[in-house]
Amino acid sequence: MNNSLKLLDVVALTENLPEYALYRGQVGTIVEILAPDIYEVEFSDDEGQTYVMRALGADQLMVLHYHLLEAA
Repeated sequence: MNNSLKLLDVVALTENLPEYALYRGQVGTIVEILAPDIYEVEFSDDEGQTYVMRALGADQLMVLHYHLLEAA
């Protein structure tokens, strides 16, 4: 769905995954591209300790932007 995801992108979860203790809005980093539209995402606390690593689909993620984006 979202082919603009890249390695090391900071992303937010777009849905709840309570079976993995992950909830909409949690922030993670793409650490591996496993297949087209499938990414290994690392979720870490404020001290850098990983608490979950999970393979997620592009449709479950949104890229976070930290700068002004130009209009298309």
